[in-house]
Amino acid sequence: MADIRIDTTEEHALREVLESRTDAEAMRMKRFLAMPDLSRTPDSPLSALVEKARAIPILRDFDSVTIPEIISTKVAFDEFNFAADHPARRASDTYYVDADHILRTQDTTMWYYYLQLPEIKARLAAKESFGVLCYGKVYRKDEIDRRHMNIFHQFGGLYLVPDEKGILPLDALKDALHQIIIGLFGMDTKYRFLDDVFPYTDPSLQVEVEIDGQWVEILGGGMPRKDVLKNFGVEGYNGWAFGFGLERLAIISMELPDIRLLWSTDERVIKQLTLGNKFKEVSKYPPVVRDISFLVDAASFTPNDYFDLVRDVAGDLAEEVALVDEYENAEKFGSGKKSYAYRVTYRSLDRTLTDAEVNDMHRQLEQETVRVFGAIIR
Repeated sequence: MADIRIDTTEEHALREVLESRTDAEAMRMKRFLAMPDLSRTPDSPLSALVEKARAIPILRDFDSVTIPEIISTKVAFDEFNFAADHPARRASDTYYVDADHILRTQDTTMWYYYLQLPEIKARLAAKESFGVLCYGKVYRKDEIDRRHMNIFHQFGGLYLVPDEKGILPLDALKDALHQIIIGLFGMDTKYRFLDDVFPYTDPSLQVEVEIDGQWVEILGGGMPRKDVLKNFGVEGYNGWAFGFGLERLAIISMELPDIRLLWSTDERVIKQLTLGNKFKEVSKYPPVVRDISFLVDAASFTPNDYFDLVRDVAGDLAEEVALVDEYENAEKFGSGKKSYAYRVTYRSLDRTLTDAEVNDMHRQLEQETVRVFGAIIR
């Protein structure tokens, strides 16, 4: 198994340009990129999950590749068969560094980088079979609640064999996923396969496991599409691929009540963050709830952009932001105007927030809502 790190001059140049910018979106992206990669942070349960996955027999001899965090839309979307109108391409779902580059949204893009390596091209020419793993931070604009963050970690793999050695059946993928499931959850785990759809695999599957009587999706997989592999100069090969989110597995393993705990620096929290250890809350600090209602131009406002604004103002003190009402009334508000009402739950993981502190923070959110979106507070 080789550990390979891919650095590109393109990413270095883009980071330099990004570093010189001071607009709100650039400041966010710089902050996100500077956050630690928990899948490579010693003593993090996400790092422990990575080591557990890499030790699964079917994956043990796979290479491991680290890829750029800023990538081109051509690589991220075009090469992986994403339709022109796919939601992932929208600026409301993805962080754009510029018109042609984004913060990576998934680890599957490692296919492109890995298969371009000279040593891998040599293995392809020699008709070898091989596998590769990739893990690390990915970035997607998302809602704010106790189960979601816009920065999270994925772990994925790809296995390829030359067609002359046989076309792998779907059962080969299911067997690989079976081994991964029992390697992560144990021999007695109940699981099921469901059909799924991904632009770059066909057929595609998702896997659910039964936890406390409920079925929970934990990973996806599929057989790489021939036309996608051809985009990377690979022909005459077939195989299987998979990917899963590390946070979801960690939350399940430790019964974590809040995803933010994985980033905690509180020693009372850190000492409990061990896979298989049921988390006991160190203290239940009370939530403080505030509502905000405003009127904006409907065409220029997207909820995910508002979640980012809340993160700018409140940071990790925003536990949840829920859209509680939205409506249009041309007669009352004017043409093209729309009313939104959000309920913001503020809560610290390690202290009690005062009303005065929350009031100041919420007042700043109102001010920033007016400044950024031209909103009228109602």
